[in-house]
Amino acid sequence: MQNSKLISKIWKQKAAPDQALVDELTRELNAPELIAKMLVQRGIDSTDKVKKFFNPRIGDMHDPFLMKDMDKAIERIHLAQENKEGVLIFGDYDVDGTTSVALAYSFFKDKFHTIDYYIPDRYKEGYGISNAGIDYAKANGLSLIIALDCGIRSVDKVEYATSLGIDFIICDHHLPGKELPAAAAVLDPKRSDCEYPFKELAGCGIGLKLAQAYSQVHDLDEREYLQYLDFATLSIASDIVPIVDENRIIAHFGLKIINQQPRIGLKKLIEVSINKEELSIGDLVFYLGPRINAAGRMDDAKSAVKMLIASDEETANEFANELQTQNASRKIVDQKITADFQEIIAKNPKLLERKTHVFYKEDWHKGVVGIAASRAIELYYRPTIILTKSGEGMLAGSARSVKGFDVHEALGKCSEHLEQFGGHMYAAGMTMKAENLDAFREAFEKVGEEMLDEEMLTPKVYYDAEMDIASVDARMLSIVNKMAPFGPANMTPVFYATGLRDDGTGKIIGKTAEHIRLNVKRSNDSLAAVGFGMAEKLEAIKKADSFEACFQINENVFRGTTSIQLMLKDVRTTSDV
Repeated sequence: MQNSKLISKIWKQKAAPDQALVDELTRELNAPELIAKMLVQRGIDSTDKVKKFFNPRIGDMHDPFLMKDMDKAIERIHLAQENKEGVLIFGDYDVDGTTSVALAYSFFKDKFHTIDYYIPDRYKEGYGISNAGIDYAKANGLSLIIALDCGIRSVDKVEYATSLGIDFIICDHHLPGKELPAAAAVLDPKRSDCEYPFKELAGCGIGLKLAQAYSQVHDLDEREYLQYLDFATLSIASDIVPIVDENRIIAHFGLKIINQQPRIGLKKLIEVSINKEELSIGDLVFYLGPRINAAGRMDDAKSAVKMLIASDEETANEFANELQTQNASRKIVDQKITADFQEIIAKNPKLLERKTHVFYKEDWHKGVVGIAASRAIELYYRPTIILTKSGEGMLAGSARSVKGFDVHEALGKCSEHLEQFGGHMYAAGMTMKAENLDAFREAFEKVGEEMLDEEMLTPKVYYDAEMDIASVDARMLSIVNKMAPFGPANMTPVFYATGLRDDGTGKIIGKTAEHIRLNVKRSNDSLAAVGFGMAEKLEAIKKADSFEACFQINENVFRGTTSIQLMLKDVRTTSDV
């Protein structure tokens, strides 16, 4: 059976930067040429840009009133205050949605006569604004809904709300459709008529800008909204948006709050999940994000909001533990689905010859199919859709994609077989009639054949530059660490080195015996190295005269001792080439 360990990867060096700019930056910064190269590769090609990159400033955040309709949003909020209207904060059930709701509810809770929040049920209501949510607002006398991380395509829902005398303020970051909802205000930098200078805010980031705008108008201390940078940072990490420009500023200061003064809910969640002194963006992605997401996947996302806004230790502890339990359940379900589609492949290996994979089983958990699709890509590296039964005669599912393949566009080409679909380039959701499954599967494969070539179906390791491991020292590590926070558009640097040797102490490690630990030598230099999921490569490394590797450099803290180590991304011996 094919799996990720056996898929050969293509190694590619990132585009070489302009050498003249590299030379200039090397002189001006008195820094290693390698560092200058990486900065120029990232578009940081002047001393001014370098200063802003290494020293993010709150003052460099953009004016919120540059966002189209921000003035209208503030006006509508003022009207609600004057008329003592009830307000409903509405958000999606994922990390971005729940942090958005936690931010907006916490910021505005003492600013309206009546305020409540609402998270739709993933299974009963589905994604986005729902009639049930609008009906809840009507039943509770709430005449203004502030919707976050959803709503940009909810033309009919806003129309329905208007018929009931309910206004909307939409705060979204998804691509609009041909028609905007007729809301009191529509905040979305991706509007074609919006001149806001940064287009890649997460949904929670839009909520933060609304709070910033309100604070400016009312001459509030900036700490009134900046205290919620931690929520916005969680959303940035989990929604995989580029960590550049304003997102870099938010993430830089948000991580400081999380690490230095975490609010009680996050503190408890950290304690039960990772209990690490200093968290990175990666830790938010792999530890906190999945637990917050688990609430909406397995049960009710309101428990995530309750944890985030908790003001006492007992409440925080209760809901942090609830999320931990739900995440454990999610893992079991995830493993079951993964085992099921691996069995499907084992029984029909010809499926490995297809360009795309569409898996279906009626009893798969609807809340976990997106994660399962990602697992399938790790194993087989094909655009993958995981479907399950969703009501009588209906299927629902999630799609995940490989680099360069726009799965949202692909679904659009198969839309005659779908009832509904939406999403992004690399992740999407859809519903269809069960009777259309076979026709859809073949249509999707046909689109895959048209849009995919063999190179796109081979995973790639991109590295920044070649380096001698002799140059890996404390100064190099310090500079690399200062380039954080890492994420899309500012990924952790990856280096390439040749002529490496194992000193003979290499061994397999880990509870599942999947990983390796080496002492890597080149000439007279030696560094510890760890390779996750590389157990099968150890024998070849030991037999080879030398090997080459793509790797990151980081700190290893063991029993109070800190040392530099290589994090292997991939290794290759002569036999692999």
